[in-house]
Amino acid sequence: MTVLSLVDAVVLLGRFPALSGASLHVAAGESVLLQGPNGAGKSTLLRLCAGLLPLESGSAEVLGHNLVDDRQRVRPKVGFVGHRTMLYDDLTVAENLRFWGRLAKVDDALTDAAARRLRIDDRLQGVLVRQLSAGQRRRVALAVAAARQPQLWLLDEPHAGLDQAGRDIVDDVVRDATEAGACVLIASHELDRVRPIVQRQVTVAGGLVREEVADAA
Repeated sequence: MTVLSLVDAVVLLGRFPALSGASLHVAAGESVLLQGPNGAGKSTLLRLCAGLLPLESGSAEVLGHNLVDDRQRVRPKVGFVGHRTMLYDDLTVAENLRFWGRLAKVDDALTDAAARRLRIDDRLQGVLVRQLSAGQRRRVALAVAAARQPQLWLLDEPHAGLDQAGRDIVDDVVRDATEAGACVLIASHELDRVRPIVQRQVTVAGGLVREEVADAA
């Protein structure tokens, strides 16, 4: 089953075409590395697929929803973790987990399980988000995404700021997601780290998906 289908997708940031005709097809159970230089369009591609940016032209379908007129219905179904975690600084970790879980209509038990999966212990749950390190923030953001049990994961530099243990957790989460039939897209510059956990990779350059390499692992 195709989870993601982009054909000649164009996305404008202001007047600049951050995506200038990108085409990409990804099936359920696939994990894909998006590689390319800064400014190539990797983050824009992920944000488009998360329903956070409008499509200027071309076609884009995610989880059966047309992103031209149905992108708001995509947002609850994806697990997007970008450079900004979207956590509330003045709430504790536990309060953030509960808030985002209930907003997505996720049972508290799933939220608790996701927190344990990301090794967010009771001590950390009582800490205000503004007091967390960058790596701790990223683990909490990943837990928020994991609680949704998304069919599509969209991860932008997911290993950034994490220690070795945290990086290993991310790798396990990606493997578990694809084994469960979810689709995972990872934008990263840490190619040696990500290649072993994905099935294939694509190169994004100049707002285009320029090439694909099979069997990246």
